[in-house]
Amino acid sequence: MNIAILSGKGGTGKTTVSTNLALALKSNYIDCDVEEPNGFLFLKPKIEEIKEVMVEYPIVEDAVCNNCGRCVNICEFNALAKVKEDIMLFQKLCHSCGACEIACKNNAISFKKRRIGVIERGNIRGLSCNRGILDIGEPMAVPVIRELLRNSLDSKEINLIDCPPGTSCNVVNVLKFVKGAILVTEPTEFGLHDLKMAVKLVKMYNIPFGIIINKDNGKENIVKKYCKKENIELIGEIPYSKETAILYSKGEILYDNEDYKEMFNKFSFKVKEVLSWNLQS
Repeated sequence: MNIAILSGKGGTGKTTVSTNLALALKSNYIDCDVEEPNGFLFLKPKIEEIKEVMVEYPIVEDAVCNNCGRCVNICEFNALAKVKEDIMLFQKLCHSCGACEIACKNNAISFKKRRIGVIERGNIRGLSCNRGILDIGEPMAVPVIRELLRNSLDSKEINLIDCPPGTSCNVVNVLKFVKGAILVTEPTEFGLHDLKMAVKLVKMYNIPFGIIINKDNGKENIVKKYCKKENIELIGEIPYSKETAILYSKGEILYDNEDYKEMFNKFSFKVKEVLSWNLQS
């Protein structure tokens, strides 16, 4: 069972929920927030394997190229430009689609590989932990996310996937792999606004989902009213407390505290009720 933890915006507590719920569910943890993968700061797994993520980019052989510009015209991502008597490549715009090689009639284009990030694997408390890390300066996270998910999902176990924030193509590429989702939000106008976008996204893919409210004051709020109005399952609430903030700031796992352990165990039971648990990943 592959479960995505996502939020319409950053800073809602998505990683807090992901790491602690992984312990409650005894699931594998996969951090797909490759631009800022901070789940390992809390779980602290022992890193056992590091693998580079490589992408292809075109090389134009000047001695063969007749500067016709067909490769430039076919490129949908503006990674190639015709500058006087030369074809210029902007590596970080290239999506490695290979269209330029197909368009070239002189066979002047070949491909090489370059690194854009790494995948790290480790274990903690009997759980498999995996994360992708996008190299500084690299603009495209999707190749790292795809490589991470292709090699990290165990079809026989529960896989909890910590998504990138927001509802961009990075998140969409994660949702293609999942059978259930947990949306994390906060009871503010901004939180509700972006939650609605996340709800629309998971509904588009027909993914069963429930909501966890972080920083909850225990009272009726706009998110709870929204859930009732839209008939959306509320998995639970994390109280807005100074103690939570202190533990989080120290990089400590809430699940190690007995009160929070009981809370996340209740979440885990509710998750199994809300999601179609019989579906296979």
